[in-house]
Amino acid sequence: MMAQYLEIKSGYPDALLFYRMGDFYELFFDDAVAASEALDIALTKRGKHLGEDIPMCGVPVHAAENYLLTLIRKGFRVAVGEQMESPEEAKKRGSKSVVRRDVVRLVTPGTLTEESLLDARRHNFLAAFAIVRDQGALAWVDISTGAFHVMPLPPVRLGPELARLGPSELLMPDEIERDYAETVSDFGTALTPMSRGSFDSTGAADRLCRLFRVSSLDAFGTFSRAEISAMGAIVDYLDITQKGKLPLLRKPQREAADRTMQIDAATRRNLELTHSLAGGRAGSLLHAIDRTVTPGGARLLERRLSSPSRDLATIRDRLAAVDFMVDQRQTARDLRDALRRVPDIDRALSRLAIDRAGPRDLAAIRNGLGQAERIAGLLAQTELPALLADASTHLQGHDDLLALLDTALVAEPPLLTRDGGFIAPGHDPDLDEARKLRDEGRGVIAQMQTQYAEQTGISSIKIKHNNVLGYFIEVTATHADKMLSEPLNEVFKHRQTTANQLRFTTPELSEMETRIINAGGRALDIEKRLYDGLKAQILDRASELTDTARALSELDLATALADLSIAENWARPRVDDSRTLRIAGGRHPVVEQSLRKEGAPFIANDADLSGDPSMIWLLTGPNMAGKSTFLRQTALIVLLAQMGSHVPASEAEIGVVSQLFSRVGASDDLARGRSTFMVEMVETAAILNQADDRALVILDEIGRGTATYDGLSIAWATLEHLHEVNRSRALFATHYHEMTALAGKLPGVENATVAVREHDGDVIFLHEVIRGAADRSYGVQVARLAGLPDAVVARAREVLDALEKGDREGGQKPKAIIDDLPLFAAAAPAPETGIETIPPEYAEVATILEATHPDELSPREALDLIYRLKASTRSRT
Repeated sequence: MMAQYLEIKSGYPDALLFYRMGDFYELFFDDAVAASEALDIALTKRGKHLGEDIPMCGVPVHAAENYLLTLIRKGFRVAVGEQMESPEEAKKRGSKSVVRRDVVRLVTPGTLTEESLLDARRHNFLAAFAIVRDQGALAWVDISTGAFHVMPLPPVRLGPELARLGPSELLMPDEIERDYAETVSDFGTALTPMSRGSFDSTGAADRLCRLFRVSSLDAFGTFSRAEISAMGAIVDYLDITQKGKLPLLRKPQREAADRTMQIDAATRRNLELTHSLAGGRAGSLLHAIDRTVTPGGARLLERRLSSPSRDLATIRDRLAAVDFMVDQRQTARDLRDALRRVPDIDRALSRLAIDRAGPRDLAAIRNGLGQAERIAGLLAQTELPALLADASTHLQGHDDLLALLDTALVAEPPLLTRDGGFIAPGHDPDLDEARKLRDEGRGVIAQMQTQYAEQTGISSIKIKHNNVLGYFIEVTATHADKMLSEPLNEVFKHRQTTANQLRFTTPELSEMETRIINAGGRALDIEKRLYDGLKAQILDRASELTDTARALSELDLATALADLSIAENWARPRVDDSRTLRIAGGRHPVVEQSLRKEGAPFIANDADLSGDPSMIWLLTGPNMAGKSTFLRQTALIVLLAQMGSHVPASEAEIGVVSQLFSRVGASDDLARGRSTFMVEMVETAAILNQADDRALVILDEIGRGTATYDGLSIAWATLEHLHEVNRSRALFATHYHEMTALAGKLPGVENATVAVREHDGDVIFLHEVIRGAADRSYGVQVARLAGLPDAVVARAREVLDALEKGDREGGQKPKAIIDDLPLFAAAAPAPETGIETIPPEYAEVATILEATHPDELSPREALDLIYRLKASTRSRT
């Protein structure tokens, strides 16, 4: 056996081998050591190899999926080795013959299909990147849904596209793997190198033609050699990992980069589109707006949010669909109720295609088609906008298949085919006959037990069954003499004796056992044959079923966005091909929801970047006042509008944005030796080198990570470059108040600030963006609010006052001013007055008040106390 294991393992050196032994998958040698640590299971040993103990661990077959998921998440690949014959069949070749085993599947991050291993609301993409004669291309597929896409892609754009798609696994030619390993690792994507032969464009074209049963790929579009290479590599990899059982893939769709808004990885991270900065879904824009009720609708929402459109016709069609659902509220509510009962048709189809399905997947298709019929009825006699009208045409036309599945399947089928009982009575006469014999045979066994009890006079006699003896008659040991003596021993043939029982059989019982076993096995064989027939009928119509699934997802998304718009009081944006960007009463959807939970209102703000040739708002104001929220909400409103959604604003007019760039927040990249400032400069450089005149640029605190004059000069030059060279629409937040002078020098720059109010030395944030410039940053006040010790705050005020005075009185250098200041002195502990942190000028007042008992004062004494306090305060000031 160990020789067989080593032979199989030699073909999969980079994967853990799950070696099937009965009801367990066993792992040996280094695989066992690695798996026991990763899965936190016991490591044992079995036999010896070359004089050394063989490490071993195992997992139950029935629970293998959970262990597979853990291993995949920890970066392992798993080769699943199954028994290809029964032990009885192996013994026919000789008593010492080893059961034949072989790998039936290689499990990798990008090839998962099981429900338990996947997030139903997210795609699981397998991607491939190819370069042919300096031309790059990226292809990606979700084998759990069949979605297959490809696009030309310059190598410099690989990072942004990986950020958009978030593939689980990326295939790449082994000769260029090292060049891109660092880029790929940034996105948590498993990188799988493949040989050059897998990416050969000629061989790739042949593989694709065989897969789709066409003579030429021209029927799907015109593809470059690099695109064919990337698609072919995916098909080759699927052939390897699925052992020839290729999944059901849709015809490849070619995407054009100029049809979607370009968003780089840093911007996606800064804006928290699909994941928060903490890494989870909660706190992201996707989490805040997702009201879909079907898995397919949720995946469509994430795709739309990750790839906002630049095509006006597409955007307007999507907005019209949402408008319809907002206007037709009762229809939308009825649709959502029906959609909640729609199963995941796409993933059920995929599992059927690669033989990883069961009776419940057949039922999912049946239930999905049934709900599609009901939804079509809800939309009948209604004038629909173009997008919904097209979707509604794909909801019907499955009458024959639906009728077949309705009559063939029981209401609630079992999980596994081998369990049987999923074909409804009356569907197949042969099955009904076999079931009748099987079930009546069980009744006959009960009658025989009663007969044997009367015949022997032993009321406790039982007829039982196990896998070794089959059916047998069992009595307790107290009746042994009676059963073994004449005349009973002539009828009841002794078979086995245990500690407390004796077991017998009779010719009559053996005959009945044969009939029952054959009937049960025959019934199960018939059910399996019928299952295969139903599966074939479904797969023959896979293309139409895929269209139905897509239509249901489109309806789900439209009703979900309408529900969101109504509940959150969002407005339909006007989107055109101008350079307008005007928002009235804009809000940040995530922050607004968070504040609502705390019972606090969100202050809406306007934005207007509609200048020509460019318009830049230079935003000043204190920290904590809401500048970053204002920047982000403007970007998110634009993104939502081009996704085809209503937006969190009272009004919005948006000229199509080609690129969205955001440099907000501070972070370092210590693994690459990059400081916070270096990361900031790298991201800023990417913006200045790529942004065009239709881009929207969001910049926050450029230059803050270095010395004041260095930072000011960099921020100044960056703003000038955006205005003069990129000519982009932009929001530029800064604490360098000197830059407000640019509004008078550059025609497209306008000052804006976040309003605050001072009261008794404190700063009150109004969170209102107004035209004009801030004259200070209120940093010391914010530090006090943050809880810095009073002594530190007081010293900071002292230094700030000295610096500002020196600047007003002749521009004295900061170093000279600070040199004249006395050194910091820690404040003496406050007296034990019971009052926390009393300013020195009020210490005497606090002492007087602490010693005063108001209830004991006469009116005259209270008046005298007020005069005394006033005199004490005057003497201190």
